[in-house]
Amino acid sequence: MQENQEPRQEYESRLKARQKSLAELEASDATIGTARLFTAIAVIAGYVVLSRAELSLFFLGVPALAFVILVRIHGRVRSRAALMRSSIRHYQQCLARMNGNWAGTGNFGTAFSDPEHPYAADLDLFGEGSLFELLCTAQTHAGERTLAAWLLNPAEPAEILARQDAIKELRGRIDLREDLGVYGSDVRECVPAEKLSAWGAGERIMPGKSWRSIAALVSAASITALGCWIFTDIGRTPFLIVAFFVLIVWRVLRDPVREVNSAVARRHADLLVLARVLERLEREPFSSKKLGDLQSALRQDSRTASAQIHELVKRVRLLDAESNQFFAIAAFFVLWSTHFAFLFESWRERSGGAIEKWLSAVGEIEALCAFAAYSYENPADPFPEIHSEMILEGEGLGHPLLKATQCVRNDVKLGGPLRVLIVSGSNMSGKSTLLRTVGTNAVLALAGAPVRARRLKLCPVAIGATLRIQDSLQAGKSRFYAEIARLRQLVDMTGGKLPLLFLLDEILHGTNSHDRRIGAEQIIDGLINKGAMGFVTTHDLALAEATVALGERAANVHFADEMKAGQLVFDYAMRPGIVKKSNALELMRAIGLPVRDVKEAGTIR
Repeated sequence: MQENQEPRQEYESRLKARQKSLAELEASDATIGTARLFTAIAVIAGYVVLSRAELSLFFLGVPALAFVILVRIHGRVRSRAALMRSSIRHYQQCLARMNGNWAGTGNFGTAFSDPEHPYAADLDLFGEGSLFELLCTAQTHAGERTLAAWLLNPAEPAEILARQDAIKELRGRIDLREDLGVYGSDVRECVPAEKLSAWGAGERIMPGKSWRSIAALVSAASITALGCWIFTDIGRTPFLIVAFFVLIVWRVLRDPVREVNSAVARRHADLLVLARVLERLEREPFSSKKLGDLQSALRQDSRTASAQIHELVKRVRLLDAESNQFFAIAAFFVLWSTHFAFLFESWRERSGGAIEKWLSAVGEIEALCAFAAYSYENPADPFPEIHSEMILEGEGLGHPLLKATQCVRNDVKLGGPLRVLIVSGSNMSGKSTLLRTVGTNAVLALAGAPVRARRLKLCPVAIGATLRIQDSLQAGKSRFYAEIARLRQLVDMTGGKLPLLFLLDEILHGTNSHDRRIGAEQIIDGLINKGAMGFVTTHDLALAEATVALGERAANVHFADEMKAGQLVFDYAMRPGIVKKSNALELMRAIGLPVRDVKEAGTIR
């Protein structure tokens, strides 16, 4: 890739190339399909003519061979066309992210949503139009789980820096991301990862070596007796005697054989898909330590993971031969499935326990590639600076879920004696968006990803928010009770190893102004005294004046609005100090509600 090419141009160029290749493959598909049809007709017609003329069917060999060759070529063309369609979808999704029309088209990640999590719902981590949907290019379940876990749990500083180095290295690996996007989708659809991992790491099922020796001896005797029956005059009696012992061994070992073989039987094609992904990662040259460690996890005893999967595939293919009706009877008398169960058991003992490690490594690389794709598509978004002292300082901080043309950026700074910003402002002015902007960028920073800012300094923190607190009719909880329960959770979090970053939206607005001010002041004071820092939004100007009691530990900022031609206009720019007016009445009048100021005379019109 040319380094001076814009990401959009690169994606568009690759998309056009893939579309052209698909058109050529589809044309070949049609041509070969027609050739197959005429070849099949030639074979049938030739057979009819030659059989009626009582001539040798030898002359059918050429068209029959041609038909077999065309079938194989046709299969390859269709397989390549399917891969090309996957590549086209991959680049269409890339461009959708860059064009800002990705919401509702990707993976929502709702399976990872936890209503009790201290910030997942508040910061829109999961669901339609969520941060997870924007970021998730992972195709395997392991990749999805890893990405979700990184967004839900702040990493240690050393791990954050290791991920940053890996993402920088992966940023330009467009081919790798395309291949993982194409092959990984097949792994997701074909490979039962959890079942395969459990099978590999499970306890031994087959009995000990003595039964393996007995099975081998009985099989050898069965083959010998059958040969004597066919080629000598000894008769069938010895074979029938041996067959009786075959039946006994089969009956004794039937259940464990079925249990061992069931996880892999008739799955050689699926396992080949997994081997393809592993091979792709094994041959990619990596220089960062984290990627090198993950690649090393794909080796065991100097053998690659893909080689060990290929070994398993060969055994599965041979096991599947038993399903052939012409071979099934012979397979029974030589205890075919029994011997392969012992082979699978030995493979499990040697390699099975590593399956989960291999899938985990694939998942981590996929998660890193997801962040790398975001970094490549948003080259202006820098990596944050991770500091040990208590600090949160952002320049030009914006929300990554908003289009760049719609995103108004603000500067924020906490650290030193200043521990909380009280954010006042009118409805829809941008207070809650500021909290989400800070929280979402903190999540990205602590996951190791780039952030939507010109610059961000941050110390490792635990994050807690009250942006989407709701009542629950089923649980019998009011909104106020749900909020104070979350606040209790945040207070408890201040006892953890990380300082708390709290994002409190309209704190205690479900109670009266007197109780609200007293409760809010003491909660904020208690959080700060326990080493926390954060942001609090409010409509209550009395609460905004709480900075007097909090002293230099708190400061006021606000968002303003302006009425122009009967319409409220917001610039979403954060300003110092307390907001001087409210837009509530203007907003109610703007939608047609009959309200007036108390100073106005006359009746409501």
